[in-house]
Amino acid sequence: MRRDSGKSPDKGPSTRLLAAAAVLLLFGGSMLAFSWYSRQLASVSPADVKAVTIRVQAGMTTGDIAGILWDRGLIRDKTAFLVAAKRAGLDKSLQAGEYELSRSMDVRRMIEIMAKGETVYAQFTVPEGYTVEQIAALLEEKGLARKERFLSLAQTYAPFDREPARPGVKYRAEGFLFPETYRINKGTGEEEILQTMAREFQKRFTPELQEKARASGLSTYEVIVLASLIEREAQLPQERSMVARVFLNRLQLEMPLQSCATIQYILGYPKEELTIADTQLPSPYNTYLHQGLPPGPVANPGLASIEAALNPAAGDWLYFVVDGKTGGHRFSRTLAEHEAAIGQIGK
Repeated sequence: MRRDSGKSPDKGPSTRLLAAAAVLLLFGGSMLAFSWYSRQLASVSPADVKAVTIRVQAGMTTGDIAGILWDRGLIRDKTAFLVAAKRAGLDKSLQAGEYELSRSMDVRRMIEIMAKGETVYAQFTVPEGYTVEQIAALLEEKGLARKERFLSLAQTYAPFDREPARPGVKYRAEGFLFPETYRINKGTGEEEILQTMAREFQKRFTPELQEKARASGLSTYEVIVLASLIEREAQLPQERSMVARVFLNRLQLEMPLQSCATIQYILGYPKEELTIADTQLPSPYNTYLHQGLPPGPVANPGLASIEAALNPAAGDWLYFVVDGKTGGHRFSRTLAEHEAAIGQIGK
């Protein structure tokens, strides 16, 4: 009987060779897999720099995005894209928006662009004195918003929550959408565009201006209503503070403002010459029929008109009339002076 020495039996050269072969096979397979993976991350066509626009919707998964990129011929393999995003720790960080990519980009660059939110931007400019309806039409014309949706939101959107809804106001957002050039992501919704413009107003209406408003005896809302009238009435920059003074003098004397800008707002377009019938239109905005400020702004004023409302010129004017020859206005203290000015302009 053979005694057990307690040592493991020698597996022999063949066993060691098999183990070595298995290691080499595993290593070789890993190298092949890595080589394949690296190739899938490379650009599809390094020389093809033509922009390809894709839109990533909110709520899309990384797999959804990979599918879009694959369908547009921007990546070689969807799985490689998923793995690359996961390895970079960015698979949960790809942002919604519209992107311009190209087949010359590699996968890592595409992931970086979407993780940083480097979307395609659209630009639009809102001129001083534009109404909410004009802004809505501008945005729709540029393909950035649906006019009716924007107007619907503007009816109820209140930039200042503390400001109660006022009876007869057409658009609560009117007056508080600051005239400026804006750069937004393509695909930005109407509500976000509205909020962006309202935030710009709040930024421009500084604490210093707010303090001046309090000192003037007018509320912020009343200042903006007055500024909107100035914006629509003043023909020349130097007239703004004089127009402000006329309206403030009339308010103090409890005279109707008789602002043509309010009638044009009711009509919905800037009619050059108003008729007597126009001034009798039934509307809370009609300052020929109703005393005091209209219920809301009639436009979105720029900073110069807001400052004019808070810094009116010194004077006792109560009237002004457009002078077609100078492009400005003639200001008068009495009705007789006003009628004389109208007669002189008509000659």
